[in-house]
Amino acid sequence: MSKNDSGRFFEDFRVGQILRHAIPRSVTEADQTLYIALTGTRFALHSSDTFARGLGLPRAPLDDLLVFNLVFGRSVADISLNAVANLGYAACVFGVPVYPGDTLTAHSRVLGLRETASGKTGVVWVRTTGTNQRGETVLDYIRWVMVNKRDPAAPAPEPVTPDLPEAVSAARLILPEGLSLAGYETELSGSADLYDDYEIGERIDHLDGMTLEDAEHQMATRLYQNNARVHFDLHAAQDSRFGKRVVYGGHVISLARALSFNGLANAFRVAAINGGRHTSPTFAGHTIYAWSEVLEKIDLPDRTDVAALRLRTVATKDRPCADFPLFGPDRNLDPAVVLDLDYTVLMPRRG
Repeated sequence: MSKNDSGRFFEDFRVGQILRHAIPRSVTEADQTLYIALTGTRFALHSSDTFARGLGLPRAPLDDLLVFNLVFGRSVADISLNAVANLGYAACVFGVPVYPGDTLTAHSRVLGLRETASGKTGVVWVRTTGTNQRGETVLDYIRWVMVNKRDPAAPAPEPVTPDLPEAVSAARLILPEGLSLAGYETELSGSADLYDDYEIGERIDHLDGMTLEDAEHQMATRLYQNNARVHFDLHAAQDSRFGKRVVYGGHVISLARALSFNGLANAFRVAAINGGRHTSPTFAGHTIYAWSEVLEKIDLPDRTDVAALRLRTVATKDRPCADFPLFGPDRNLDPAVVLDLDYTVLMPRRG
């Protein structure tokens, strides 16, 4: 009997199946520091214990997308080790903050299955929940991924496609316990623009670009303990349709969020991911740019110090975003677009 693990293929999944993921992860300040080094993120809340205490928190929490990628990483060996591509996200709610010293675990439930037209792959929908050592939810989200079949001749399962909500409702957004923005200091956060200064339909070019290097994107993906082969094995990748390693999509999300600081510096917490698509693969050597649009302004019940912005952030490769690229003349997605992300952030209000 073989003692190694080749991972699950499409025909190994069943709707309703519960997968409890191995390798609990105790997080440290070093994880946050390395994440900053690999993404360039600059949001003050995740950078300074003093700033965080000024908002009523015990210390600086881990960056929300570092938490996302760490929880995602728990699930890879069981779900996407044999993936062709991670396709999208929905209904993602960030729970209690994660602090250095916390231990993260995760489990997933299979929600849907559908074989693709080629018969060589299939799409798997899962709901993954990450919890801390006290059993508190830190993250709950749905993703769908295209997974190779072990045997292309294996019969297709009955197709089940789950219904996905368009957006996370305001009632499901979670504010950290003790959070108070009365003492929020914009001189320290890096921008004077608060919730009141943004308008629905406003578009922001985040200006800066970041070039992906093979060593850096692989180090980031190892930080998350995501062991999907498509990101690491150049020898195997040479026989794939791309002929090279693909950058992990969650890392592209992290880069887009980091770039969004220039224009959204006071979006101090990601509260939800409403939906998202990786629309084109990204490889080492590509330079990532991003722009955002304000989709909605959301008042939060019983709060006058904080509100939420629903944003659409679009990331591109090798194309600056001064003209806000999204669709081409044929109304198909511009080929430079690699990410289309709909998410909700918390932001201080004036007064």
